[in-house]
Amino acid sequence: MNNPEMILRMEDISKSFPGVQALDNVDFEAAAGEVVALVGENGAGKSTLMKILCGAYRKDGGRIFLHGQETEIESPYHAQQSGISIIYQEFNLTQNQSAAANIFIAREPRQRGLGRFFNFVDRRRMEREAQEHLHRVGARVPATALIRDLSVAQQQMVEVAKALAVDARIIIMDEPTSALGEDEVETLFEIIGTLKEQGIVIVFITHRLEEVFRIADRVVVLRDGRRVGSMPIGEATPDKVIHLMVGRELTEMFHKEKAEIGESLLEVRGLTRRGVVKDVSFTLRRGEILGFAGLVGAGRTETARLLFGVDRKDAGEIWVDGNQMRINSPIEAVAAGLGFVPEDRGVQGLVLKLPVLENIVLPTLDNHSRAGWMDQRGLRNTAQSYVDKLNIRTPHLRQKVMFLSGGNQQKVVLAKWLALQPKVLIMDEPTRGIDVGAKAEVHALMSQLAQAGMGIIMISSELPEILGMSDRVLVMHEGRAAAILDRAEATQEKIMAYASGEINNINATAKGAEA
Repeated sequence: MNNPEMILRMEDISKSFPGVQALDNVDFEAAAGEVVALVGENGAGKSTLMKILCGAYRKDGGRIFLHGQETEIESPYHAQQSGISIIYQEFNLTQNQSAAANIFIAREPRQRGLGRFFNFVDRRRMEREAQEHLHRVGARVPATALIRDLSVAQQQMVEVAKALAVDARIIIMDEPTSALGEDEVETLFEIIGTLKEQGIVIVFITHRLEEVFRIADRVVVLRDGRRVGSMPIGEATPDKVIHLMVGRELTEMFHKEKAEIGESLLEVRGLTRRGVVKDVSFTLRRGEILGFAGLVGAGRTETARLLFGVDRKDAGEIWVDGNQMRINSPIEAVAAGLGFVPEDRGVQGLVLKLPVLENIVLPTLDNHSRAGWMDQRGLRNTAQSYVDKLNIRTPHLRQKVMFLSGGNQQKVVLAKWLALQPKVLIMDEPTRGIDVGAKAEVHALMSQLAQAGMGIIMISSELPEILGMSDRVLVMHEGRAAAILDRAEATQEKIMAYASGEINNINATAKGAEA
């Protein structure tokens, strides 16, 4: 496109929260038909900048121009009316309503009833048009399905359909691929290509640098609330972008130290939930990181939920330290020595309106109770020790978790479970939505925990992470354990062959389960 129209210009944008300067005189611009990747570590200010553009936050200073005209974006509704749509990293969906109702929320098509004062939602039209939007993004989701019944990946596709349903000129995608499988990512990139041809601006926030170089025309880098770089994608390299993001060279992404693998710690036999998980068996040893790989919907998260007692199993046995455990609830799982970092930290892992301190100590309150009184100093010391250990960036322990960046929220979830000192820690997508620097910190922590004798189950959709951090890899396909591969024999090609069903339940891998 020659001399594309400058659709968006943000000048000297500043924003502060209690104790935190989130943005400091940041500039940002985007032209018609341009995909701009906005990158930076967690806490760099990416989401804050976009929330200002979408009317969720009010800026403290600076100016915003749309199509060359200065404008004040006063609310999310005003932003939408101005042609701005956003897909948030944490889903903005109503769990007890249908996909169609969420796609058309506050914009429901109406039909007149009897009399001049009656005005009803035209549900048939709404569901028909919502289904068209869902088909457009390649989502195999009935428009009538309730959001609470959908997987994380399906909810993400509903978010994409919801954004596209608005006649927007600027679409912001905040980590849109973090919960998607490879096929769904390809569909999303095809949609982005189509939108580009229509002259729509795409602001693409991601921590996956390979996506930046696949889809972006230009990359803008933020660090500590400041813009530190902007360049056409042809002038960018991964090393250059990472150096701008973290202010240092990042030489090792997967910091896995050698740990002594001990005796069996957790043994699972024939774990089954009808229609979801089918006869899954494996062993986890002391000091071992067992990676769970597979396509979206393969049953990885469902297996973890059964292990932790979130969902009831129909069959199967769970043994910890040689003792069979009755685990039918999270309380029983904790008593058995299990911890669980869930996939969706915002809904399942945190109480967002509570401070950092309360979130960290929630599972260990009984340990700090003396004759019915809470040991406040002990609570503060415990919370502060994990803030220090995990390098959680917060101005103080009383800061509400909702005001922390995604990566620091994830560290609070980790701190909460580490405070319990579990024997087995289940980590479902532990680095989802975390920047490259924080990922390296989490990986180093996992290595330290394994060296201390903890057994770790790591569920990840990122094959480099699976290969880089796992001692063994359990590959799931359609609810079954299709293979268990030793670190030395695991490759991306082999994992994908088992995960896709191209190789079916090879018994040769059983030696890995029994080892």
